Amino acid sequence: MAQYDVIVIGAGPGGYVAAIRCAQLGLKTACVEGRETLGGTCLNVGCIPSKALLHASHQLHEAEHNFAKMGLKGKSPSVDWTQMLSYKDEVIGGNTKGIEFLFKKNKIDWLKGWGSIPEAGKVKVSDEVYETKNIIVASGSEPSSIPGVEIDEKIVVSSTGALELPKIPKKMVVIGAGVIGLELGSVYQRLGTEVTVVEFLDKVTPGMDGEVQKTFQRMLKKQGLKFVMGAAVQKVDTTKTKAKVTYKLRKDDSEAVLDADVVLVATGRKPFTDGLGLEALGVEISPRGQIKTDAHWQTNVKGIYAIGDAIDGPMLAHKAEDEGMAAADCIAGKAGHVNYDVIPGVIYTAPEVATVGKTEEQLKEEGRAYKVGKFPFMGNARAKAVHQGEGFVKLLVDKETDRILGCHIIGPSAGDLIHEICVGMEFGASAEDIALTCHAHPTFSEAVREAALACGDGAIHV
Repeated sequence: MAQYDVIVIGAGPGGYVAAIRCAQLGLKTACVEGRETLGGTCLNVGCIPSKALLHASHQLHEAEHNFAKMGLKGKSPSVDWTQMLSYKDEVIGGNTKGIEFLFKKNKIDWLKGWGSIPEAGKVKVSDEVYETKNIIVASGSEPSSIPGVEIDEKIVVSSTGALELPKIPKKMVVIGAGVIGLELGSVYQRLGTEVTVVEFLDKVTPGMDGEVQKTFQRMLKKQGLKFVMGAAVQKVDTTKTKAKVTYKLRKDDSEAVLDADVVLVATGRKPFTDGLGLEALGVEISPRGQIKTDAHWQTNVKGIYAIGDAIDGPMLAHKAEDEGMAAADCIAGKAGHVNYDVIPGVIYTAPEVATVGKTEEQLKEEGRAYKVGKFPFMGNARAKAVHQGEGFVKLLVDKETDRILGCHIIGPSAGDLIHEICVGMEFGASAEDIALTCHAHPTFSEAVREAALACGDGAIHV
């Protein structure tokens, strides 16, 4: 019987990072994964393939709308959907093979198959049982649906099916105006699909800063996405090639029907822990299906840890990675740490949306005195030069101490710009610290500095 210091169940961003960190710390490590490739949902059917399609469709948008303005003239490109899917698959392959290489480099055993935990200290994969001192559950999440809607991955699809449709649909209904729905809705809208987003709430991207929500929805509408807000989907009826989506408006209970070739169900995700045997072991599970852990990511059963989408918190790959490294550190006797107040969130549409820390609504609810520093990308020379002058940087700081409490960006490269503020928040920086830091010109990042200046005497370029 093979013996390990740590066996990680799941090779997604949380699992494979945890395994590598354990190996770096000198622990004999194995990782269980039932897919044919490593990387979990993120690399295979999530973050990475969706970004490939977002990039490709954005290039098409640029060719159709901005190339001629820059003197690049000629026929707009035609879309070869088969080739675009091949490009996406090449991106997936390159990344998943990279993780295989990292496993070999760090001498991590890949136990191929689906794992279960018959008892503490043992992991079963297929018919083999392996002994281990510690187990890290990094089993991830799966798409969740709503009553009256059955996902068949052909006409009614989850994000997985939406990444491999056999052809570009003429009409698509997206149920849910969260990150996944808006990203994939954007892809198909750029490719010529008529996309209608149906959302139960009155605002897109629940939980984000209110000003960002309004601006973001307005910009997406301008691009061609249609929205039905405050609507509860009642059912989806399908034939072999079509679907009818029935929804009811919350304000007056009136019903309406939308026709679609494809319906994308983007109503969130839920922890995937089926078949692990956690209940039989007595591992505590929350009412929402999340594994309960302590401050060291250990469950109530000694030696069993859990991270990522399987536990509480935002379902983000980078949050899982942080927890994977922290749990590994704890197992090795070090002080594992994750700062849950500084976990950025990014939406990879065009424009990008990025956020970290508190929203204005949260600060008002807390009764905290704060200042707002805001700067529009229309005042940024680089953004205007590349036809991306819409959007803004919004910095929220403590009124008395000037300490940064949160930042919300909608505009070019927002997902990269946000990290200046993340690092600043980790060090307890003030807006003045950002404002006094020299930023290269011309860069998008100057807009962040201007927002910091706006927290003091005022921005320069507005």
